[in-house]
Amino acid sequence: MKFDLHIHSCLSPCASLEMSPSQIVEKALSAGMDGIALCDHQTAKNTPAIAECAARKGLKCLFGLEVQSAEEVHTLAIFDTVDQALAMTDWIYEAMPKRVNDPETFGDQPIVSWDDEIIDLEWRILAMGTRRSIPEIAEKVKQLNGLYIAAHIDRPNYSVISGLGAIPEGCFDAVELSRTADEAIWKARAADLALTRSSDAHNLDDVARVWTECDIDDFTVTELKKAFERKATVISPKLTRF
Repeated sequence: MKFDLHIHSCLSPCASLEMSPSQIVEKALSAGMDGIALCDHQTAKNTPAIAECAARKGLKCLFGLEVQSAEEVHTLAIFDTVDQALAMTDWIYEAMPKRVNDPETFGDQPIVSWDDEIIDLEWRILAMGTRRSIPEIAEKVKQLNGLYIAAHIDRPNYSVISGLGAIPEGCFDAVELSRTADEAIWKARAADLALTRSSDAHNLDDVARVWTECDIDDFTVTELKKAFERKATVISPKLTRF
């Protein structure tokens, strides 16, 4: 099974407004993906829409969010259900600054329906992180039966290695490499965790440019966790440019 576990929708302030759930699903299918996960910054409020779009097109989908921790590290919290992802969102929101978004500074943050209608605008500044620490987030993800992945560990900013110097023991189920990361170099720094590679797509052209593969019976948190424990993932080759 081939999948991309890190895709942003138009709700993420740094993502293109063309990144509607319906367009993401169409792009993933055309790229040959068996499954995807939507992970907007600090929120899962567009997961109901992508769940409907994916179901209509027969694409497997998981639901998550990219959480910026108190340590200013980007991490992925991924779940089987929309309800789990929204429960995680509520918990993250409780520890975010109560500041109103300025679209001219940070970008629009539209919450949309499955057929691309704007139904609300997120008022919080999603570009800002939460006060929740990595161990706290890891525990909450575990309580909600999700996967916790250290995002783009090779990057010089907002990665667990750039921020902390190492990967904290016992927190993550896997680590993610970005599109241009050299697997041979970063495997040694992955703390013996399974490797994934995802697009971190903020534009349609980037969806599924890279991916992860593994032999699993179904695209679920349980099956992925088993594959991660066996270190049974295979990642796509790196790209020569981001």
